[in-house]
Amino acid sequence: MAASSRTVFHVDMDAFFVSVEELFDPSLKGKAVVVGGQRDERGVVAAASYEARKFGVHSAMPLRTAAKLCSHAIFVNGHPDRYRSCSEKVHAVLESFTPQVEMASIDEAYLDMTGTERLHGPPLLAAHKLHQKMKADTQLNCSIGIGTSRLIAKVCSGKAKPHGMLYAVPGQETKFLAPLDVRDIPGVGKVTEQKLHSIGVLTVGDLARFADSFLDEHLGKWGLALAGKARGEDAGAWFDGVIGESEAAKSISHEHTYNHDTADVEQIESTLMRLSEMVGRRLRESQFHARTLQLKLRYKDFTTITRARTLETPTQLDNEIYRQIQTLFHANWRKGAEIRLLGVHASGFNEQALQGDLLEDQGRGNRNEGWLPRAHA
Repeated sequence: MAASSRTVFHVDMDAFFVSVEELFDPSLKGKAVVVGGQRDERGVVAAASYEARKFGVHSAMPLRTAAKLCSHAIFVNGHPDRYRSCSEKVHAVLESFTPQVEMASIDEAYLDMTGTERLHGPPLLAAHKLHQKMKADTQLNCSIGIGTSRLIAKVCSGKAKPHGMLYAVPGQETKFLAPLDVRDIPGVGKVTEQKLHSIGVLTVGDLARFADSFLDEHLGKWGLALAGKARGEDAGAWFDGVIGESEAAKSISHEHTYNHDTADVEQIESTLMRLSEMVGRRLRESQFHARTLQLKLRYKDFTTITRARTLETPTQLDNEIYRQIQTLFHANWRKGAEIRLLGVHASGFNEQALQGDLLEDQGRGNRNEGWLPRAHA
């Protein structure tokens, strides 16, 4: 199907984590809110309200830095279960408009709306209906970008925030992109931006004027992908492929950073238990069995080691994951050395267990017994 005949929506939930927290505590509405932990903790910002962003607070920023930039902000611990539940409701709304939905993350998705005009009307009307249904069914706001490609749709949604809609008319993609900063192209970070500036590229229009061969010479394969993106094409990495047919995850992991470095074995093992349980739950939700388990350990001085073990029989059980991770920890920890961060990582997935797995698992205890103690992770 020609790109010009496609209609792609990019739906991005507005300040998703913050908005979910506001559903449970309406007093947070309209205030500077930071989600991810408390102001004096070592973690990082998971999300910030638009009021907090005005002071320079953004995701992945250390919580303590956020507290300095926005001293009056309200800091809230994250609630992954709440976000997951709301994301499922969001997904249900999206699937009521088209079966071709690709969740790019917990709070954003691409929809192929091609051929749905008889059902939902032209693009802008369909987007308006989606706005209304999303608010009615989830009590959350979203921004919607519309274009002939995922790239155009994503750029449009970013420009439409918050709670807006933007449609790049088919045939006008290059004209729409030309005045935008190169950082507006998804995937262009600070390093690539600096490289582009060094060759005289400041806007997407500047980029489009260079020959593909020149970009290939200076930026390699990424240069060719950028040339396609400057024309509004879905070029490179995860932009390739069909919406709704994305690849399955290749790994699952969870980490925990301590507020205070610790060498307390009981506390460390409790954390490893909790992380193992979290990884195990996600494996079961995805119907995966992991063959490789990995421990991540970071000491007080930031020295970091990773140690992995390959299992003869893939698993998705909490107690088996913990048993392997615990063994790796005691085999590699410098006894008495204080630890800053711990992580548990699973990979090498099999989607279905072998018959032998089921027989062996019966001897390891019921995976739903809930025997793991709860720790903050």
